[in-house]
Amino acid sequence: MSNSSIMSFPDRGPWGKSSWRGNCSGHVYAELFKHLKPKTFVDPMMGSGTSIEVAKEMGIEAYGLDLHAGFNILRDSILERVGKESDLVVSHPPYGDMITYSGNVWGSAHKDDLSRCESVEEFHEKLHAAILNQREATRGGGHYGIIIGDQRKNGRYISFQAEQIARMPAAELAGVIIKAQHNCVSDRNTYSKFPKLPFITHEYIVMWCKPKVIMGFLDVLADMAHQQHARLVSTWKVIVRNVMIELGGQAKLQDIYAAVEKKASSKLASNKNWQAKVRQTLQINKDFSSVNDGGWALAV
Repeated sequence: MSNSSIMSFPDRGPWGKSSWRGNCSGHVYAELFKHLKPKTFVDPMMGSGTSIEVAKEMGIEAYGLDLHAGFNILRDSILERVGKESDLVVSHPPYGDMITYSGNVWGSAHKDDLSRCESVEEFHEKLHAAILNQREATRGGGHYGIIIGDQRKNGRYISFQAEQIARMPAAELAGVIIKAQHNCVSDRNTYSKFPKLPFITHEYIVMWCKPKVIMGFLDVLADMAHQQHARLVSTWKVIVRNVMIELGGQAKLQDIYAAVEKKASSKLASNKNWQAKVRQTLQINKDFSSVNDGGWALAV
């Protein structure tokens, strides 16, 4: 990797089990360890143990946990299981339901297996909880992160990494590394219908850095809630602005309501007070100014 934000390792190396589907190349972990220099490392989704083998070879105190080994990241505390905070906590979670693990790669079906979520939203929520568990187990100034790819399913492109970046504390994002994906099952398949855009042949390593001055957990949740609220406020602002542009830059409030209802019906379904939200958006943003007869215009 050197100092590049792109990794490419065609071979997975001698670590772990090659029969374990989705196994990450041990060279990836070696590069992370070389640059971050952790004294202690935890992989709470160790799979076949590749990361732990590499860490121990490099003289790093390592702890490997996994659902198939009795550790449930959605119910058990990483910090309590390990017994102390760690310098680096990295997981390689399932990519949604791309590969089903419990009952397939190992053991019997487990309800808390991330690869068995019933919906994409359920996966996003559970992965978010898992990453927060990792964060709690990381010392101040240490790093935590995930190795994950995207998925194209039924014509929909699902960016797991983008969703988690949006959910986690923005100030803690330390970097995103793009990793070339080699020897994918899809490489050996023949498809009757090809997508308009290329196949997914990359993954992401997303790293966050836990601040040395650590906020309490409730403060972190409040910060993330504020972050999401700000994003929602911004979204409403963009919707109203686009509507105003379509209406020629000036319109009566009733016409704005009608245009917003047509343009953003999915959003309105989750907000019964959407007309009040439109009025609030017009009133509190300097992008808009009131005009005669109860109308509104884009501010000059």
